[in-house]
Amino acid sequence: MTADDKPFEYPIDGTLDLHHFAPSDTKDVLLEYIEVCLGKNIKTLRIVHGKGIGVKREIVRSVLSKHPSVINFRHESGSGGGWGATVVDLE
Repeated sequence: MTADDKPFEYPIDGTLDLHHFAPSDTKDVLLEYIEVCLGKNIKTLRIVHGKGIGVKREIVRSVLSKHPSVINFRHESGSGGGWGATVVDLE
């Protein structure tokens, strides 16, 4: 087993930076992160998807709009990322 084969351990603190993940992994990573945060009673999330051309942002919005535990979500305001990050409120 090489260092590249080791599982990636991501901190669960309410902020998910999707820059580390391929667009094809975005949906699964986000769904898993939401579930783990719910298990840790983390109710406000910051999802950093980047500004770019909006591929990850659209995937994030699609997942959030259908997730039963999401109360609402919005672009982060101020210097916290603007439309490159989404803030999520969970039940």
